[in-house]
Amino acid sequence: MTLHYLLGIDTGGTYTDAVLYSETAGILAKAKALTTRHDLSVGIGEALENVLESSGITAEAISLVSLSTTLATNALVEGQGGRAGLVMIGFGPDDLKRDGLAEAVGTDPVIYLPGGHDVHGNETRLDLGALEEALPLLQQGVSSFAVAGYFAVRNPDHEIRVRDFLRENCHLPVTCSHELSSKLGGPRRALTTLLNARLVSMIDRLVGACEDFLCRRGIDAPLMVVRGDGALISAAEARLRPIETILSGPAASLVGARHLTGLDDAVVSDIGGTTTDVAIMEKGRPRLDAEGAVVGGYRTMVEAVAMRTFGLGGDSEVRINDRGLMARMELGPRRLVPLSLAAALHGADVIGILERQLRATHVGRHDGRLAIRTGVPDHLAAGLQAQEAALFARISNVPVALEQLLTSTPQKATLDRLVARGLVHICGVTPSDAMHVLGRQGQWNREAAELGLRLAMRQKDGTGQPIAGSPEELAERIVARLTRQSSEVILTACLAEDGIGDIDPSRSTLIDRALRREPGIVQFGLSLDRALIGLGASAPVYYPAIGEMLAVPCEVPGDADVANAIGAVVGRIRSTVTVFVTVPEEGVFVVSGAGENMRFSDEEKAFGTARRRATEAALAHARDSGADDAAVSIVEEIDAPQIEGNRKLVEARFIATASGRPRMVHD
Repeated sequence: MTLHYLLGIDTGGTYTDAVLYSETAGILAKAKALTTRHDLSVGIGEALENVLESSGITAEAISLVSLSTTLATNALVEGQGGRAGLVMIGFGPDDLKRDGLAEAVGTDPVIYLPGGHDVHGNETRLDLGALEEALPLLQQGVSSFAVAGYFAVRNPDHEIRVRDFLRENCHLPVTCSHELSSKLGGPRRALTTLLNARLVSMIDRLVGACEDFLCRRGIDAPLMVVRGDGALISAAEARLRPIETILSGPAASLVGARHLTGLDDAVVSDIGGTTTDVAIMEKGRPRLDAEGAVVGGYRTMVEAVAMRTFGLGGDSEVRINDRGLMARMELGPRRLVPLSLAAALHGADVIGILERQLRATHVGRHDGRLAIRTGVPDHLAAGLQAQEAALFARISNVPVALEQLLTSTPQKATLDRLVARGLVHICGVTPSDAMHVLGRQGQWNREAAELGLRLAMRQKDGTGQPIAGSPEELAERIVARLTRQSSEVILTACLAEDGIGDIDPSRSTLIDRALRREPGIVQFGLSLDRALIGLGASAPVYYPAIGEMLAVPCEVPGDADVANAIGAVVGRIRSTVTVFVTVPEEGVFVVSGAGENMRFSDEEKAFGTARRRATEAALAHARDSGADDAAVSIVEEIDAPQIEGNRKLVEARFIATASGRPRMVHD
């Protein structure tokens, strides 16, 4: 039996984790490094060098490398991503009003072209005139294109022609909707395609950073990426369809949670720097969301674990509302660079700003807030408006105080747009800083964390009193707020799974009384019907209190900090292909999907062709993704009601799924 060494990587918003794993001996070594967003290869390289050094395994012995990431999820939660041009074929402006598409588009350009197909794949003539006219100027303001055609899942010809035109006339990435989903629902498919286009450059940089390191170190092994449903795809596939990596990290964490705890039924909650991801595990498998993953408020067509992602993590923005009699505190959804981390990276520059602000006699509106470039490549700043470009030019790779940067009120909105584009980070107080002040975390700079909390506690509530008497008191309140908000998001996810998602735990008086154990003639309590598994690097410091608040057993496994990286290497490749049979007229059967449309006069011949085509396409796709000895299963869904005593075929769907372990380089 060949001994395989598998290398698992998880690139999160704050940390990049690496694990060296053997299928016989388990975890051999693990390591962490800060995620370096300006150049992802730096953080990836550091984590991988550390794990190889501590394991003593040579680079040549690695059989497989597998990557999970929360970067795509974080980008959608935080409203980040490149600017994309959306080409709609056969749709009109009113279609933007459906499925949240207009909100997702925002200020990105949309081009409408005549064309498209009907449900049976028959075309309306395509006219490229509007795109030809707009392209010279359009390509200067976007970083990618998304193409969505009317009923393209039944006939993708127009999407392909538009894609080919764009590729011939500009060099930007192009995503077509039929490549991402075979489901009907044009506006939601267009939304999914738009989000995919925005993520292309980010995932391309991530995969490229991994490949560069592997090449440099002489690791000649297949590179896989975890998909949102926990399955693996090849790095090449992930580059084409980065939207499939949304919830990649959370999906990997579920696979890792099952592997680390052995629990079959649990609520799994994974806290990172940017997000908290909550999912339900039943009988050893995660529940899948049949309607498509919801991330950042958008319902996509990506099949993924039924994971709910909330903008709450160790690096969440601490927002203090001091307008009432009692100051109120909320965390997230935006991620900030913790002041303790900023000072660990930039030392005296950060400390000097905070000390100067603390010496001032008046409380500044932007005290404790700094801005710094993320360091992404310059071409990703394409399409900035004049005021955005001017402000961006004043921000460098060294933190600058917002009080010095923002000279007028409108500039705050301009800065927020730069943050949303992923070009600028805001540094400020976060729960991670509170933990440094309390001595429960110590990896970064405690002095900066304390200075930040001293600045924040100078704010006064409605009674004219400072919101806290000491940095430690404020830190305890921040951590208590994270405990409460974490409990609320876990309950939100569980209530939704129970079909009562209309109850908002953050607004419910009864849930509030139950969580606070408030005494009364009527006493309220709540719990979960299964254990809570806490994952993430900071899970050991946060989750015991969360489990106590929810009155549920809480398990934080010893390797909770690298559960995603573990899940990445123990997953399987899985490919699903759907082929349709429809009846446009009596006695005519049209087979569509996984190839050109075909017409038959015999139903059984059409069904046989559809079965064979779905099976062969699923197997071929699984093999292309690196599956070894893939097995295939097929599900047939036939809609054929009896009408006036006669069977009438409406539609048949042949869904083939091929699955197998990744091919190892030393097999």
